[in-house]
Order: sequence, then C-alpha cells, then structure tokens
Amino acid sequence: MWDAGVVTVSASTASTASTASTSAGSTSAGSTSTASTSAASTPRTDPTSIDPTRIDPTTLPGRPCSVAAALEVLGDRWSLLIVREVLLGNGRFSQIARNTGAPRDRLAARLKALVEAGILRRQAYQDSPRREEYRLTDAGRDLARVTQALLEWGDRWAVTDPPVRIKHHGHDLETQVTCRTCGEPVRREDVTREYANTGWDNAGRVAG
Repeated sequence: MWDAGVVTVSASTASTASTASTSAGSTSAGSTSTASTSAASTPRTDPTSIDPTRIDPTTLPGRPCSVAAALEVLGDRWSLLIVREVLLGNGRFSQIARNTGAPRDRLAARLKALVEAGILRRQAYQDSPRREEYRLTDAGRDLARVTQALLEWGDRWAVTDPPVRIKHHGHDLETQVTCRTCGEPVRREDVTREYANTGWDNAGRVAG
C-alpha cells in the first residue's frame, strides 16, 4: 500500500519475485530493503537513551526480538489499518473511522498510542476553529513495506479474490527483497543470524 512520491519500491514481475524468499523475522518485503547478515555491521548504542519510545527487547517475555517489540508498538489490527488509511491520504478522524470500521473509542485510543509511539503526528489543517489531521512520521511511512507485504500475502492466501490490484508501470506489482549492499535478491538459504544476546540461538535459550 504505497504512498506515491514518498516510498520507492523495488518491483519485479511475478516470475522474478517468486525466486526470492524472505528470512523469517530478518527482512520484510517491499521497497529496496537492506538484508543484514551480520549484526556487527550496525553500531550498537543504547536506543532508549536516544529515543524513549524505543523498547529494550530484553525486557520482553521470551526471545529478545524486534518482531516482538514492533508488535508491542503496533498493538492490534486497527493500528496497521490506520496506517493504511493515512498512507492513502485519509488523515482525518472521520475518514479513518469510516474506512477502517473501528469503534470510535478504540480508534481514538489507538491514534493516541500511535502518536505517542512516534508513528503518527498531528498537523492542523484549519485554524478557526482549530482542526487537526494525522500524518505519518518517517517511522510510519516505513510501515508501507509492511502493509504491502500483508496485502500480497492476503491476496495469495486470505481472500477469495483480491479487491485491489497495485500496478507498477502498468503491470501487477510484486515485490522482492534485495540486499542494498550487494544488490542480489535475498534467499532464505543465504541469510544467517548473529545474535547480540549470546544467551539465545535459533533453537531458543542456550542452557548455562
């Protein structure tokens, strides 16, 4: 679900896209994506000292994982539907309520939480009386890749017939994950994990 002019996608035809698969939890489909094969390639600082909205993954139950942290931020199904609508240019409360079908009290709570999490921001569109709408932050716009991946998965596995088709230069858009460093499509068998927390491996918590 792309916001034209804001998000650039790496697109391929179905025959090309089908050759690349995403390593679960390590990459996401959509715009030209960086496949990180070494955790050491990213300098590690204390993110909570930079941005208090960030979550220390070691404080979450179970495996320390950015997927778990992302779900803590996004909360429930309404969050991504809100992001979908704002990506489509529908930033006013009435528009979001109409197009998501969310109960208004639940919607108000989720909008407040997404603003506090740094996904959305408020911006005035009228001064007298003052009225505001919601816009995406950089973090919010980055979720376009997530909504596109969910749309493609839903088209393939969840619906009887896709209600919307996304076009790219006249053909159906199908995305693939490409490594920004080497430019190659990312295949699951080529991706390895390097755990920052040495108490875990792929199987789970390491004994001792």
